[in-house]
Amino acid sequence: MSEMSCPHCKNPIYDENALLCHFCGNSLSRTSGGVLGAMRGAGMKWVLITVAGMIVLSFILISMR
Repeated sequence: MSEMSCPHCKNPIYDENALLCHFCGNSLSRTSGGVLGAMRGAGMKWVLITVAGMIVLSFILISMR
């Protein structure tokens, strides 16, 4: 069992799955640094690029009329 201390109140946290401190209620700043976290950020980038491309393409098609 691993022990982690809260970055805010410095009390020990023994629950490995805890996202909030049991004592002060602040976040333990645990982020998903794995593959799924990276895919989530990269997916939003491609959505924005696709939407911007569609807007530019529609403007070109409208101006060609």
